[in-house]
Amino acid sequence: MSFLIKGAQKHGFICQTHKELFKRCILKSSKAFNGQKMRSSQPSSPVNSKNMDSFNYIIVGAGSAGCVLANRLTEDPHNTVKLLEAGPKDTVLGSKQLLWKIHMPAALTYNLCDEKYNWYYHTTPQKHMDNRILYWPRGRVWGGSSSLNAMVYIRGHAEDYNRWSKEGAVGWDYEFCLPYFKKAQTHELGADLYRGGDGPLHVSRGKTKNPLHCAFLDAAQQAGYPFTDDMNGFQQEGFGWMDMTIYKGKRWNTASAYLRPALSRPNLSAEVSTLVTKVLFKGTKAIGIEYIKNGEKKKVFASKEVILSGGAINSPQLLMLSGVGNADDLKKLGIPVVCHLSGVGQNLQDHLEVYIQHMCTQPVTLYKSQKPLQMIKIGLEWFWKSTGEGATAHLETGGFIRSRPGICHPDIQFHFLPSQVIDHGRVASQLEAYQVHVGPMRSTSVGKLKLKSSDPTEHPILEPNYLSTEIDVWEFRQCVKLAREIFAQKAFEEFRGPEIQPGEHIQSDKEIDAFIRQKSDSAYHPSCTCKMGQNSDPMAVVNPETKVIGTENLRVVDASIMPSIVSGNLNAPTIMIAEKAADIILGLPPLQDKNVPVYKPKTLETQR
Repeated sequence: MSFLIKGAQKHGFICQTHKELFKRCILKSSKAFNGQKMRSSQPSSPVNSKNMDSFNYIIVGAGSAGCVLANRLTEDPHNTVKLLEAGPKDTVLGSKQLLWKIHMPAALTYNLCDEKYNWYYHTTPQKHMDNRILYWPRGRVWGGSSSLNAMVYIRGHAEDYNRWSKEGAVGWDYEFCLPYFKKAQTHELGADLYRGGDGPLHVSRGKTKNPLHCAFLDAAQQAGYPFTDDMNGFQQEGFGWMDMTIYKGKRWNTASAYLRPALSRPNLSAEVSTLVTKVLFKGTKAIGIEYIKNGEKKKVFASKEVILSGGAINSPQLLMLSGVGNADDLKKLGIPVVCHLSGVGQNLQDHLEVYIQHMCTQPVTLYKSQKPLQMIKIGLEWFWKSTGEGATAHLETGGFIRSRPGICHPDIQFHFLPSQVIDHGRVASQLEAYQVHVGPMRSTSVGKLKLKSSDPTEHPILEPNYLSTEIDVWEFRQCVKLAREIFAQKAFEEFRGPEIQPGEHIQSDKEIDAFIRQKSDSAYHPSCTCKMGQNSDPMAVVNPETKVIGTENLRVVDASIMPSIVSGNLNAPTIMIAEKAADIILGLPPLQDKNVPVYKPKTLETQR
């Protein structure tokens, strides 16, 4: 809200004497958005879990997975659950003021730059990327990274989950994962063989219909790629309208979808601004956790299980701080070893992407929307009605293709944006421009994370090892060439200006490779650092039941347990993982959808 007031003052749209009136107007709109008074996180029943120091389950992390688990486990009134989050709530309840930076979809870049809601991680210098240090924003707030992300809902390909099963995650193939995607979801287009119709997670399609989105889809078809009406359904391959976790013009994070509906239950206690420092063990049995709140060290105990849902960085970090990891590394830091598990922190995988940008010859991009007066108009419409350009993240179209013949399912992803992004959105767009985010989905470069020290407040060492294999470099080169080919199609003729990035002077393979090293960046999909697999796998950290191997009463449930990264964005798969894990924890029989058809190319001899 402050940016609306300051912008208006700066440019003379309101005087100082009217500032308070303007502020009250926006606050009134904010309250209208907020709706009914939010329910307190403290139970009001005679069972006062606030004062309890022992629960059946302790969940560490109120992110994309933790919020799901908190909801599903407390559906059984006999289960008591303690949920701990290092960051704040995603609303300021004391003043009833909405945190618009989180809930306004178009404001997503503000979250990427705000350390209050963000762990603000950075990698080591990447030797295959001109020693660049890459920025990794991760959510540190209710909803976790679902409160910071671009709200793109992509499940990945069916073959990703069949591959998981072959890699040791038995029972996690597509027919056992699809029903949990559906269980989680309410799609605005209604339920079908692939979509859910009554789940907590609302999913929608874009409403803006910017002409550049239509041009992008037309150009992709002119280049020889199919149109797909649901890249989360029968056919991922092709280009189409993307699904988004946006509901009635607002970000629908897992805090909104799962946590808030459960807060009034007397068997759930949710804490914020709470840094968990280690898991407490009796032998190899997890019995509770230690945490710091308001500078005070405390303990809370679990009679059944401790569940880590801190994400691909925090979960392995907490395991190692607690004595679960490579014994030699832990001993060097003076951490007593509880269980030697050499795979903790290994197998780090991420998606890398690059932006191909063009100047636009017509004023149809989002450039004008970043002007102060227009921002005020957009903000007021969104606060009042939750509509307009503030009600979307604008990543409304995209696609998946195969980089070359012989590939059985798509390995390149596109996100189209009718705007220009510079430095993660930390620098304002400079001109009328559009871009496509493009990158390989199944890179062979694998990294790791390690503790820097035994201090839980110190960020771990993040070594993704990007572009360390020749095939990864080749695939990225293909990404640039294929994206350029799409932008060169007739559909873009009325909009196409000069290429901004890489620039028309970049043509040879050597020049493209240099551009990729200089400009590619994380797509914010770190994963696989607590690999799910069989006990016989030396790199496995959890078994297919999500239990930490070699320990008792300890699980990890989040994106870190993926055996390998999926072909798409990670938020939807993380929610699915938590839905399925909840049934495992509760001892329920697994859901299964047998023989659901999945598109296969007519031939693998051609790329399209």
